[in-house]
Amino acid sequence: MYAVEFKAKIKDGLIIIPHRFRDSVKENVKVIILSEDKADKSHDIIGRLLKSPLELADFKPLTREEIYDR
Repeated sequence: MYAVEFKAKIKDGLIIIPHRFRDSVKENVKVIILSEDKADKSHDIIGRLLKSPLELADFKPLTREEIYDR
């Protein structure tokens, strides 16, 4: 399998392959899309917890020694 990587903007649902790769990718390809758009933050549990952390009555953070003891 031959892999290429490039950034592109989607226009009318189409991804334009740069000219320098067109000879390399002609027929069947496997497409993986990694979007830089962060519009969907519904699954961002870390961000949600940072904005409104859980408050537990008996919570005691680990010491540095306890963290690295494992």
